[in-house]
Amino acid sequence: MLNRQVRSNITAKKSKPMSEQINTIAILGCGWFGLALAKKLIELNYSVKGSTTSPEKLELLSEAKIAPYLINFTADEVIADDAFFKADVLFICIPPKRNSPTLKDYPDKINAIVKASNNIKNIVLISSTSVYADNNEAVNEERETHPDTDSGRMVLEGERVLKDLALDKYTVIRFAGLIGPERNPGRFFAGKSNIPNGLAPVNLIHQTDAVGIACEILAKKAFGRTYNACSPQHPTKQDFYTHAAQTSGLVLPQFIAEKHSWKIVESVHVSKYLNYQFKVSI
Repeated sequence: MLNRQVRSNITAKKSKPMSEQINTIAILGCGWFGLALAKKLIELNYSVKGSTTSPEKLELLSEAKIAPYLINFTADEVIADDAFFKADVLFICIPPKRNSPTLKDYPDKINAIVKASNNIKNIVLISSTSVYADNNEAVNEERETHPDTDSGRMVLEGERVLKDLALDKYTVIRFAGLIGPERNPGRFFAGKSNIPNGLAPVNLIHQTDAVGIACEILAKKAFGRTYNACSPQHPTKQDFYTHAAQTSGLVLPQFIAEKHSWKIVESVHVSKYLNYQFKVSI
């Protein structure tokens, strides 16, 4: 099938009435999280479409029984096969790259993607808890956001673009730091010394729970909300990373016993609306 360019200045059409039943999921961005989510959804008997920007990854998706699509997007347009956007739910899994020259293009990319997918009933944006500043307090979905980094500001602006365009169709999942397969936290600080802020709490989530929360939103059809996805355990940075390095047989890191510029991310909506029980302790 020939690809069609879907430009960001397309006039949005009214969404067509669709069945409440969810059968087909489209995942834009089958990276570390997106691919894990796609594989789990296949296990749960959903029909899954997955996208990549790398031609060499198409075979990998196909082998996992994921319908593969090569999709490229910029701040101005989405170049894709129309068939990809024929789905009941779209997951947008393309976090902005920190310290990248294209970081500021992120909100415009979200704009182009949402307009290209305007006939999809529900859109789920994978976001980040970086939208909350390190203001030495606990934060949750019902608190105001005040990002203190450039990436956090762009992530929040992407959320706002989605909410403005998708209205009641949007769902946002703000992930804390992701750990799990191929992301061994023991390697993060192994062998390093004089690491600051050793007594600050960590905000992390294992891939198992990240995928589990996304699946629970689908199962309960709990769309139209923002969810913080963060483990309820918040050990100190020093304790967590020292233990992780020790468990992996790596050189132990050395932290400075101080606490400044921190936050504790609470997942209030995950408990309230999903009744999800975290499976992996931090």
